[in-house]
Amino acid sequence: MPDDRLPLFPLGLVLLPGEPVPLHIFEPRYREMVRVCLDGDQPFGVVYASETALAAVGSAARIADVTTTYDDGRLDIVAVGESRFRVVEVHRDQSYLTADVERVEDEAEDDDSKARQRAIARHMRLLEMAGEEPRIDRYNGVDSVSFMIGRNAGLDLDDKQRLLEMQTEEARIRYLADHLGSLLVRLKQVRELRDLARGDGHAEGFPDLGGDG
Repeated sequence: MPDDRLPLFPLGLVLLPGEPVPLHIFEPRYREMVRVCLDGDQPFGVVYASETALAAVGSAARIADVTTTYDDGRLDIVAVGESRFRVVEVHRDQSYLTADVERVEDEAEDDDSKARQRAIARHMRLLEMAGEEPRIDRYNGVDSVSFMIGRNAGLDLDDKQRLLEMQTEEARIRYLADHLGSLLVRLKQVRELRDLARGDGHAEGFPDLGGDG
């Protein structure tokens, strides 16, 4: 049985629980949806709309801030992902879509602390390469480390949707640890090639193309 009916906002993005997203609301139907959500202090559902279909699993999003209200009725808002849901049935009886949804809960599984440590270490390395200061305390006291890491782990939309749909924290952590390991290898190779292209010398094993005439 469905848990509730949510206003539905199909978007070309995947929203994870706890993730903030800025949105520019310009279509009249979604301006109406936002007003309903603000007046009733209720969330709306964000679902990934690919070129072919709507995803079956999305995240409820609550409006945390209205940053700009324009004279013509457009809005800039910041919404934050909350719980996950599965779409049961879509309704088209209003100007915007609504859907009967059921909450998606994690299944129980043994904790994989080694995979968690690998995922955190690799994520910190990725942040360091991006110019951010890596801090271990940012991972403490977080309900779902996997969803926090997944926000900026270099996932494409399909991979991010796959992460959203996984049924256990441990499965998500192992997936991210493997993904980040592969990503860091690729980034290291790109950096080495970039440094080689910018350098004055040549790497061992590469011919000297300068010549003496």
